[in-house]
Amino acid sequence: MQKIWANSGDSHFLEPEDLWRENLPPRLAELVPRAEKDPDGEWETVHIDGMSFRRKLPSSATAEFLEATHRAPGARDVALRMKDLDQEGVWAELVFPSLGLWSSSFRTPEVLREALRVSNDWAYESLEKYSPRLVTAGQVSTLDIGDAVAELERIAELGYRAVYLPVAPHPLQKDYNRDEWEPFWAALERTGLVLAFHIGTDPVDLSKGAAAGVVYRGPGGAVLNYTETTFGGQRAVMKLVASGALDRHPGIKVLVSEGGATWVPFVADRMEEGYRQHHMAVRPKLNRSPREIIYSQVYASFQHDQSAVAAATYMGYNNVLWGSDYPHMEGTYGHTQQTLHQLFDGADPAVRERVTVGAFRELFPDVPPLPVLATA
Repeated sequence: MQKIWANSGDSHFLEPEDLWRENLPPRLAELVPRAEKDPDGEWETVHIDGMSFRRKLPSSATAEFLEATHRAPGARDVALRMKDLDQEGVWAELVFPSLGLWSSSFRTPEVLREALRVSNDWAYESLEKYSPRLVTAGQVSTLDIGDAVAELERIAELGYRAVYLPVAPHPLQKDYNRDEWEPFWAALERTGLVLAFHIGTDPVDLSKGAAAGVVYRGPGGAVLNYTETTFGGQRAVMKLVASGALDRHPGIKVLVSEGGATWVPFVADRMEEGYRQHHMAVRPKLNRSPREIIYSQVYASFQHDQSAVAAATYMGYNNVLWGSDYPHMEGTYGHTQQTLHQLFDGADPAVRERVTVGAFRELFPDVPPLPVLATA
């Protein structure tokens, strides 16, 4: 097969597990997550920010499954990562963090602020500066909006091109549709960073022993939970549109990674209908229609969905990106070229160029272009 080169709107990197503990002052290091396993190996106690809770450890089979989700050589090694990208035919990629998934478990603003600052400094030095092909998503606190604004401005000065937010803020903070977030949206437009949401990042109250990603149990639970992860990104977009945040700040670009793309036209239609049919009750009034806002400011990435190519071809929604989800099990590592050919062989060449390269380049115009030999 002739190699199809693509940019990826979704990937992940595993930071050193002791990154926070080794780089924070002792009084703060004691508050970041750490686990103590029981002698029998069946349970562990997790300590975080002055709280402790017990949780059952996964079985050996489950542990092997979880390990397999990070099986790619470059999951923790950036030099090996670049080799993997060249082999798979991925030119540039947006890289999401991993440690930040603990963010909703903190309750002390100072600890979360300083921990994310450590993560951002490490990621900038280790990934962003390693290659312009790696677009690292910085992290900001959603526990304190003032801290979020300050860190956003700091990482913009460093040279970050994107900032990551979970699909819902910290449980102790106001939701994204509330006016309290206006300073952040204003700063986001001013700095020009792309706002990157990643599905499956809904806050979890670990102090209650809740398991990340587990909403349903019983028959069909695995498929139900996997599907459920997609909805948070849709809700985040709805909040930013309905509250007027994107209407007030037309320079903001939003990317929802790994959640597919065909939901975007549907949500636009549904919001359009709600705005029109219930106009007397709608607050605030928007200067542009929900569809116009979404189609011009919201981007969406997918990895396997044939329907996403159809959305870009037939539904008038042009902001579709492909993503590898490297190195996760549900991603395309090891069969990226097979996947890309299945998706784009026979597709309109203009659609193929837009989804594989163009939309990503529009979000991150300073990413170096594909080498001439790669596009031949």
